[in-house]
Amino acid sequence: MSSPVIREAEVTRTARKQSAQKRFGHPKMKFLLILHQETRLSPELPAHFDNLAHAFRILFTNLFLVVTPTNRSLLRQPDVFCILGTGGRSPRLTQSSGFLGNLSMVTNLDDSNWAAAFSSQRAGLFTNTEPHSVTEDVTLSAVMLREDDPGEAASMSMFSDFLQSFLKHSSTTVFDLVEEYENICISQVNILSKIVSRATPGLQKFSKTASMLWLLQQEMVTWRLLASLYRDRIQSALEDESMFVITVLNASEKAVVEALFQRDSLVRQSQLVVDWLESIAKDEIGDFSDNIEFYAKENTLHTLKQRQLSSYIGSVRPLVTELDPDAPIRQKMPLDDLDREDEVRLLKYLFTLIRAGMTEEAQRLCKRCGQAWRAATLEGWKLYHDPNVNGGTELEHVEGNPYRCIWKISCWRMAEDLLPVCDTWEDTVWAYFRVMVDSLVEQEIRTSVITLDETEELPREYLEANWTLEKVFEELQATDKKRVLEENQEHYHIVQKFLILGDIDGLMEEFSKWLSKSRSNLPGHLLRFMTHLILFFRTLGLQTKVNKNELYTLLYKTDALYTYCQENMLLFGCCFLEMEEVSIEVLKTYIQLLINEKHTNLIAFYTCHLPQDLAVAQYALFLEGVTEFEQRHHCLELAKEADLDIATITKTVVENIRKKDNGEFSHHDLAPALDTGTTEEDRLKIDVIDWLVFDPSQRAEALKQGNAIMRKFLASKKHEAAKEVFVKIPQDSIAEIYNQWEEQGMESPLPAEDDNAIREHLCIRAYLDAEEDHERTYQMVLLRKLCLPMLCFLLHTILHSTGQYQECLQLADMVSSERHKLYLVFSKEELRKLLQKLRESSLMLLDQGLDPLGYEIQS
Repeated sequence: MSSPVIREAEVTRTARKQSAQKRFGHPKMKFLLILHQETRLSPELPAHFDNLAHAFRILFTNLFLVVTPTNRSLLRQPDVFCILGTGGRSPRLTQSSGFLGNLSMVTNLDDSNWAAAFSSQRAGLFTNTEPHSVTEDVTLSAVMLREDDPGEAASMSMFSDFLQSFLKHSSTTVFDLVEEYENICISQVNILSKIVSRATPGLQKFSKTASMLWLLQQEMVTWRLLASLYRDRIQSALEDESMFVITVLNASEKAVVEALFQRDSLVRQSQLVVDWLESIAKDEIGDFSDNIEFYAKENTLHTLKQRQLSSYIGSVRPLVTELDPDAPIRQKMPLDDLDREDEVRLLKYLFTLIRAGMTEEAQRLCKRCGQAWRAATLEGWKLYHDPNVNGGTELEHVEGNPYRCIWKISCWRMAEDLLPVCDTWEDTVWAYFRVMVDSLVEQEIRTSVITLDETEELPREYLEANWTLEKVFEELQATDKKRVLEENQEHYHIVQKFLILGDIDGLMEEFSKWLSKSRSNLPGHLLRFMTHLILFFRTLGLQTKVNKNELYTLLYKTDALYTYCQENMLLFGCCFLEMEEVSIEVLKTYIQLLINEKHTNLIAFYTCHLPQDLAVAQYALFLEGVTEFEQRHHCLELAKEADLDIATITKTVVENIRKKDNGEFSHHDLAPALDTGTTEEDRLKIDVIDWLVFDPSQRAEALKQGNAIMRKFLASKKHEAAKEVFVKIPQDSIAEIYNQWEEQGMESPLPAEDDNAIREHLCIRAYLDAEEDHERTYQMVLLRKLCLPMLCFLLHTILHSTGQYQECLQLADMVSSERHKLYLVFSKEELRKLLQKLRESSLMLLDQGLDPLGYEIQS
């Protein structure tokens, strides 16, 4: 081995310590630093060094619990995803640089920069490897500068994206839909990650964006978990109940475990949970192993060589004299301090890779660092399988470790408690499920595989452990870790818990609690998730009770995904009524959110998932706030597309607004000071008639509602408001009502209700056409004054010239009569002129020997 480059010990030690602190600044790596705090330090070592033996024990603890005998290829063997034919796992984010992805970048950040560069502590920033376009950069910058909460603004499109995805998929592609939900979240997480990474440290608005980033990351992985578990559960429900596994003589460990995973849903789904948690860890750490520096005991070798020189005057501290892997344990001597630090750092990286399910990557790292022997230890867990036991024409390759039990016992002896290094909810759940799967697999192997007598056995508390899903979460609830207890109460972790348990009843109860406690304060994106989760369950038919024959009919005819279990109860223990009640409340709350946030185009499609009476009431309530004519028409078109009952909805809108002021009528004389002006409230009642004129088939309803509104206005002396309502109703409404009746083939008279509405409408029109017209009255007065005196003079002239003097004097009776009061339209001059003319007629009567009025004189 060539001599290493000489490094000044103290300077290198300090620099590398700072580098390690920077590299492990992320929360997912901080739990590894607990190893430093938990170690028992050798008295001859500096305080900041780990005990190497302790680190080895921790690593083997992890190997024992993490790399179980459940060969990853075994789980893929009965791959449920392939069986269902809807694609593989949900896509995971691939990235070349995560929190640990680019160590050259990480080492340039001091401790304060970590918090600024990565605001979300509980989950990594998901970095998009695609090159940034100039347009994208400009858009993000504009969002960051303009918005008080850029995360909320950038995520607003998710509401419509989810609806479009939902409408695009049928019930037979429900898992494709869930995968698309996850992809939408992935895209949004990438956008928010860029916003946060470019933010100025300390800005409040970007802390909100970081919170939303974490929320959407949790939603993303929850959709991933949902798809993984329910693919398997649906497949299990559809399998033949009479299926059984044939036991093969001399079955190997691998064959036994394959059969276990095929028949035992608990083991299989528990492994799916482990895979899911490891996928999250893989997303967060990125690809960092290529950047790891490791010097393979070069400092120890260099010191030993130097000590062989006669001129050596350095430290005589005891060191190993051999450099094989077992030398420190065999000789009970340490390595050089720097080599020990390299060794411990390598073990931490290996644990990080194993936590992310990247065992093969961990082996490659060991080989690259010159520790092929350590890579070989990571092979020890593999299940033994000899295909030649039952004979055959050709000799086949033997797989796995025939001494796996000895390997495992060695791991157990070196193992210490794993939980101290699991300080997050995900890490703790992963550890428990790892133990459960390993325990169940080991129990199956011990009972089904014929092996030689073992000189040593694993402890009884391990072999006889009785793990269940419920017990895992009971243990989590009983933990003394404050952070895990707090994360137990986070919304998405609660959802994930009940999805893992398959307890939809419990999940609905939690939803109900959230709504009752803080309906208005629930995050909008959480409500969106809750709504679409419920729609997912409905698509699977989890709220439908069917018998077995009906189920099979549905499956064969429509390929719908339904489930069945004994006594016609749902497979996952759902109570229809309780689930439906909570589902309705979630939908109503989400619809109200869409109304408040002005997502007009989305409301109808979620409303149609409510029961019909509630859908009518909910959409009518929304339409009450829509005032623009074109917008009203658009909302009705959306309701039509969503197959809502438009006629009932529009009628309900009109009645709701009409009845808001439902006071009693008052007589005009009893309310002399009544305000007859048109108010804003009156304007709402006038304009609400528009809802009933879009559809010609609603003309009868328009007449009835219009009559009711006009009656109220007329009773309040608001004649102008009543006229405006009258104008709103199309003039051809009566003809349209008769035409529709005839088109239905009806020869009988109109129904009494419609006929009465028409009669009342005509009466109101006649009444409105007759109340006073001041301008007309004024003009009529002027005409009377102009025409009536002139007509009297003209009539007198005609009568006088024809000798009808007595009839001329009768004009005096007509003008002076109190019935018509024609004298009021004469001026004084006109009256004097009229009297003069009457005098002339009277004189002519005297000349004829008659009295002044034309009667004969009595002697």
